[in-house]
Amino acid sequence: MQDLDFNEVVSLICKEDNRFHRDAYAFVRQGLDFTVKELKKSDTRRAGKSLHVTGVELLMGMRAFALDQFGLMARTVLKAWGVTRCSHFGDLVFNLIEYNVFSKTENERREDFSEVYTFTEAFDAPFLPESTRQTHPA
Repeated sequence: MQDLDFNEVVSLICKEDNRFHRDAYAFVRQGLDFTVKELKKSDTRRAGKSLHVTGVELLMGMRAFALDQFGLMARTVLKAWGVTRCSHFGDLVFNLIEYNVFSKTENERREDFSEVYTFTEAFDAPFLPESTRQTHPA
């Protein structure tokens, strides 16, 4: 059987799970690439190696990537795609894992993507005046 390309896989996934727009899957794929590059830049011990990222590392990378790509509109864009919480990123990732687009270790679970941050603190707070920001762990 011929391997399906990414767009064909996403079409199949969207037929089974229509909660998320197909663009959310492309964003997660690009966000993973962004996260790996950033981790390799920030940790020289990881540079030059094949890198597997944890759920928390991916969530933090997805946050940075969304802010980089969409700025103040990040939460609005993600919401338009059906992504309104960290666990939704986990659902997207695990849908891609089921189709062998992404891989996981035996210890990784959807729960690794539980609410590491709220979308308000992740995508709105960076644009608020410092005096009005609530202090939340990132």
